[in-house]
Amino acid sequence: MTRKQGAGMGQVLVLNASYEPLNITTWRRAMVMMLKGKAESLEQDSSREIRQGTHLPTVIRLRQYVRVPFRQLPLTRRNVFHRDNHSCQYCGSRVDQLSIDHVMPRSRGGGDTWENVTTACLSCNVRKGNRTPKEAEMPLRRTPRRPLSSLSFEATRQIHAGRHREWAKYVIGA
Repeated sequence: MTRKQGAGMGQVLVLNASYEPLNITTWRRAMVMMLKGKAESLEQDSSREIRQGTHLPTVIRLRQYVRVPFRQLPLTRRNVFHRDNHSCQYCGSRVDQLSIDHVMPRSRGGGDTWENVTTACLSCNVRKGNRTPKEAEMPLRRTPRRPLSSLSFEATRQIHAGRHREWAKYVIGA
């Protein structure tokens, strides 16, 4: 296999021994973990053969359980845009200039929480103004929620983009 062939071969979902998603790694790192006996392959890309009879893994599971402390995804503009798929949650447009809108305006007691912020194009944000979506008669396409974790956030995005459909059975909310 040439360097060029291996460069964009993809990412591998790493599951804990309990089948919980842990992280996303490169196919090279996944192969090393499998060769060392630390992981087993659960899903392979049958269209990509490394050697005769050996296919590129797309999902691996660690043989030993790894305890990982829980960390919440921070509320940032970038994460809100990512959660909302870089599209206005009022009109659905995917323009370059997006803004953050407070569902319940801050002037009326709304806070900076995952459940109260959403992505809006500038025209929808101005049109909504200092009102709730109901008052402005601008229903949200999707109710804003806190993402489960940064990993399931990224994995879900890749599943919906059509890159790794085989990950769906291992990721909650996909």
